[in-house]
Amino acid sequence: VQLQASGGGLVQAGDSLRLSCELSGASRAYAMGWFRQAPGKERKFVASISGSGGSTYYGDSVKGRFTISREQGKNTVYLQMNNLKPEDTAVYYCAAPRDGMFGNEYAHWGQGTLVTVSS
Repeated sequence: VQLQASGGGLVQAGDSLRLSCELSGASRAYAMGWFRQAPGKERKFVASISGSGGSTYYGDSVKGRFTISREQGKNTVYLQMNNLKPEDTAVYYCAAPRDGMFGNEYAHWGQGTLVTVSS
């Protein structure tokens, strides 16, 4: 299983950005999640979605601003980020559980995409 994240960039506070993550090497839809790591800080959970897309979960700091979604039946996941704030600046990683099951420990990680929000 491999994951490829894309869509990062430099934006201003209040702008929107959409990240994409494509998972390859799996024969079925995997649960997937997004994490982020700001400079000098620990990696933190952002959002996750089940393989069916029917269940989602968000970190408190992004609730109401970020939306995770996926193409049904496919292993492509999106993170729509609205009303971005400077504190959202981080490298964003997509990840998937080892067995692809929602709620299980993440074992597969993408390379990360940098999001920079200027004030």
